Amino acid sequence: MSRLEAKKPPLFITEPLTADGVSQSLSLLSGILKSCYGPAGRLKQLHNGVGGYVCTTSQSSAILSRLAVSHPVLGVLMASVQSHVSRFSDCGLFTAILCCSLIENFKSLNVAPCTVIKISKHLLSLCMDYLKSEACGCRVAVDFSSVETLLCLVRSVLRSKPACMLNKTEVDHLTTLILKAFLFAVPCHAESNAVLGKCVIVPMKGRRVMDSAVLPGLLIETPEIQLAKPLTVKRTCSDMIKIALFCVSMSGDSFNPKEGTITVHHGISLEMSELNQLLNVGKQLVNDDVGLVVCQKVIHPSLKQYLKENGVIAVDRAGLSLMEPLSWMTGSKPIASTHDLSPSCYGSLKDVCIETFASKNFMHLIPNDTVVCSLVLCNRNETAWDELKRACETAEHVLQLTLKEPLALLGGGCTETHLASYIRHKSCSLSTSSFEDIDCSQTQYQLVTDGFCRSLESVARSLNHDDGEILTDMVYGHCWFVPPGFPFVSSWSDLVSKCGCGINGNGENLKWRLLQGQFGSPVIQDCPKEPLVEVADLLTLDCYAAKCSGLQVALETANLILDLLYVIKDQN
Repeated sequence: MSRLEAKKPPLFITEPLTADGVSQSLSLLSGILKSCYGPAGRLKQLHNGVGGYVCTTSQSSAILSRLAVSHPVLGVLMASVQSHVSRFSDCGLFTAILCCSLIENFKSLNVAPCTVIKISKHLLSLCMDYLKSEACGCRVAVDFSSVETLLCLVRSVLRSKPACMLNKTEVDHLTTLILKAFLFAVPCHAESNAVLGKCVIVPMKGRRVMDSAVLPGLLIETPEIQLAKPLTVKRTCSDMIKIALFCVSMSGDSFNPKEGTITVHHGISLEMSELNQLLNVGKQLVNDDVGLVVCQKVIHPSLKQYLKENGVIAVDRAGLSLMEPLSWMTGSKPIASTHDLSPSCYGSLKDVCIETFASKNFMHLIPNDTVVCSLVLCNRNETAWDELKRACETAEHVLQLTLKEPLALLGGGCTETHLASYIRHKSCSLSTSSFEDIDCSQTQYQLVTDGFCRSLESVARSLNHDDGEILTDMVYGHCWFVPPGFPFVSSWSDLVSKCGCGINGNGENLKWRLLQGQFGSPVIQDCPKEPLVEVADLLTLDCYAAKCSGLQVALETANLILDLLYVIKDQN
């Protein structure tokens, strides 16, 4: 008999942000995430204490899902960022770093949390109104009639993932492939209820990145098919290939004793009965002029042989992941029973052929309309391939979000410093009635504004991992990186060539200031100007929807954590 223990009362933690170790843990988490940020971010190796798979990455989706935190405050922060990443795939590190910086800066102010929250909400509304306005100086319109901006978006995602181990040529090659795959998935005919297609990634680990390719349609690995033999497929009178898609086992062992009992008469073989039923299905498929049968599970060898003798190609063990794209691509309905076969379930294909990649044979199903494509993704080793797969999925999602809202934001820290410059300018011109509406003093407003702007600038500073100076110009409010090893000089123009996003050069007579970390920066009196936007090959861009969401999530999460008065923990 187990020993009975008295139920313990819940543990009440008052003002959790002031608890021992929370500030230290928050600072440690912030340092880990900042060190991963950007193209020069440092990699992290994540593994558990008992061995197993080791993940080498700098991506927030991989890091946050593998980090275990014990304090509820950090749990709230990480859950909030993970929710953002699950919806947008991009700007996870931006969101987490900004949130940590906002908490640290706001907590250090001698201002009541309720006042900080009211002022910060007002600052967020200023930022969002500016980002949505036509006058926004850090926003770029995306023209889908030209591919330059789209290429910049994809290239920026790939370049920010150093664990992919890509050189410039490989980045350019994959950028083109990802964009091509995305365009394959966009419906050719505009409809009110149009749905984007799907890109299926085919893994090729241990191969050169330059061997990667995009093919319309689907690739199904078929090791039993010999490449030397010509592939003959039965066609209909309209020169199409009719396809039947089965999501049920066709191995002849569909009866499961655990599901109930069955009565078999004397002299009747259950196995032969099942096989005869399968052969009857095969006869109907042949009579209906089906040229290709794809089964999610296993096909009985006798049925396979019968179909082959009658000119029908049979592919089994296709797997669950291919069922949905196969159904989309061919118009077929997955058949869930071998006892009820309707010709209305059949789909069609334009052609079938054999493709070979890295000594593996694949059956290439070519559709009538390309709504599904296959990206044969290659990389040197398993670790780099896993990171590249995540990066490609992120880039694809960024393009989908951009299709819905055709805008992009300047990357390389320029949006953050430009926004900080804009907010500092706006805070100087706020009327007395505005302070009354917010219910705060001018001093409180300026303190919170300064903390907010320093938090934005801290994200830009996180891109620098080599101890060089970081500048912002007094005209456009963009971010500039000085190479390490140079002392403070009066003429920074000799040391910088382009801003972080690549849109501005140092040809103009610009004035500079240092981003000073925890110390206040001089206020730009004039509103930062909008640069003349010309999309260049090396322009760094960020996803508009993901970054706007990240800004909102970071501030709202910081406010939620600042507003926490109690944490109640069950100790039983």
